[in-house]
Amino acid sequence: MMPAVCPETPDIATSSAEYARRFSGSVGAWFLEVQERAVLRMLRPFPHARIVDVGGGHGQLTAAMLRAGHHVTVVGSGAVCRERVAAWVDGERCRFEAGSLLDLPFADRSFDVAVSVRLLPHVTRWQQLLGELCRVARRAIIIDYPSTRSINFIAPWLFGLKRRVEGNTRPFACFREQDILDACAQHGFQYAERAPQFTLPMVLHRMMRCRPLCAALEGGLRLTGLTGWFGSPVILKLVRTGDDDA
Repeated sequence: MMPAVCPETPDIATSSAEYARRFSGSVGAWFLEVQERAVLRMLRPFPHARIVDVGGGHGQLTAAMLRAGHHVTVVGSGAVCRERVAAWVDGERCRFEAGSLLDLPFADRSFDVAVSVRLLPHVTRWQQLLGELCRVARRAIIIDYPSTRSINFIAPWLFGLKRRVEGNTRPFACFREQDILDACAQHGFQYAERAPQFTLPMVLHRMMRCRPLCAALEGGLRLTGLTGWFGSPVILKLVRTGDDDA
């Protein structure tokens, strides 16, 4: 008998109040603002889009996407992932569905855009996750990933420091962008745009605890072009082949 494949539910951790505390304070709020601006910019070609936010129980993008006029469905591995988006769900401003992240409970092309942040690097069967995002998205997918072309390549050596500073950090996988592009190409999606977020490791910004200094350092590095080459995490947008409007 073949061993059972364990379900992958990393979003249960990212949907928790404990995880949200990693983004408390001015530096944490700045992290989320950088992420939010990039995602909203990528969504501009799709006004009033039907969006599925896979693993989005952390609620980091929910309010922003709703303010922008989109129709949002959050998918979590279990009912516990509903807690941080409950206010919007109870107010009937967005929907929540519990189910497998690797076998989404939706028909093909049910949504205009599939969004998934804070998830890919914690999923072992990441190709299957990408396949599901592509399957349910009619026009585009937006994901994020830590890049091997950044200082994240020394992540195993920084893990102890991250643990001391962040308290609840988890190991994560880094990716070559080409590997993600190749996986999505099998499902008819191609590169559209990318937004590398930070040149310096996020843990160093957390240690500095000074938003103006962190923003100034990253602004300077961005002007040099280093962020474009070595920034991470990268927010990546892919569009369905042949979707000229995208």
